[in-house]
Amino acid sequence: MVKILPVNKKIEAKIKKFALAKKWQKQLKLLRTNLCHPGLNLELMEPRNMGIYSFRIDKKFRALVFFRGSGTVEILNITVHYH
Repeated sequence: MVKILPVNKKIEAKIKKFALAKKWQKQLKLLRTNLCHPGLNLELMEPRNMGIYSFRIDKKFRALVFFRGSGTVEILNITVHYH
């Protein structure tokens, strides 16, 4: 099981501002329990050597994450993702 570090105030504000709380909690549960779940759509971002990944919150928003050692994940930001 993956440990997710607490998010900062900016991320909390975005979750509230864009009414993402329910979707956010669902995706965090998937992130903790099954990194390969297709609903996350986990992707390694460019440049790949930075080790930053993104996962889908919904069709519009993605979260940027960094995997620290020993199964710990830090949420870096929530961004708009256009298809």
